[in-house]
Amino acid sequence: MDTDLDAPAQASNDKSAPDDRATEGPLDELEANPVRPYVDLGGIKILPRDGLHLRLEIEEGSKRVVAIGLDYAGSTLQVQPFAAPRSTGLWHEIRDQIRDQIGKQGGTTTLREGPFGPELLAEIPVAAGQGQGGVTRLARFVGVDGPRWFLRGVIAGEGAVNPEAAAQIEDLFRSIVVVRGATPMPPRDLIPLRMPASSTPTPEANPA
Repeated sequence: MDTDLDAPAQASNDKSAPDDRATEGPLDELEANPVRPYVDLGGIKILPRDGLHLRLEIEEGSKRVVAIGLDYAGSTLQVQPFAAPRSTGLWHEIRDQIRDQIGKQGGTTTLREGPFGPELLAEIPVAAGQGQGGVTRLARFVGVDGPRWFLRGVIAGEGAVNPEAAAQIEDLFRSIVVVRGATPMPPRDLIPLRMPASSTPTPEANPA
């Protein structure tokens, strides 16, 4: 059953983010410590940690990187940074679109309050042809509106069902730095992502 947690007085284009986002993350490039050893992936930077594996999700036609996959502590976290207006947020609108898309796939969503603000807990049908008819998988859709950017995360695996694992993957999401850059971009455009420099370990590349 869907539950709307948005207060009636809250405008649909308000920014949605934790109160301590500017200090605890996800951080803007200008808020991050410049001497920390981040892995530079273009639109985002990731702080390496033991047991963390990166995957680049590649769009087959254009061959561009469209998402970063992070495998950590029995969970997966897919992240995408988008350009956003300076004074308004995107998460309220994007969240509604995700709910519609999952509903069309035969899945269900529940809106609930999470550590980053409103999030969607989704039950998504497993794709046909995998021999698991009637099986669903759980995923958490989280979003944070920052200065001129929006960061979306999709948490699956243990982080969607286990509180201890959830805390670990949420800490990873918090540690991400978004690099918006000065180039003008329409709101909702994906901030360009790229392979890391050759001096860092090369992540796996998977077709999106």
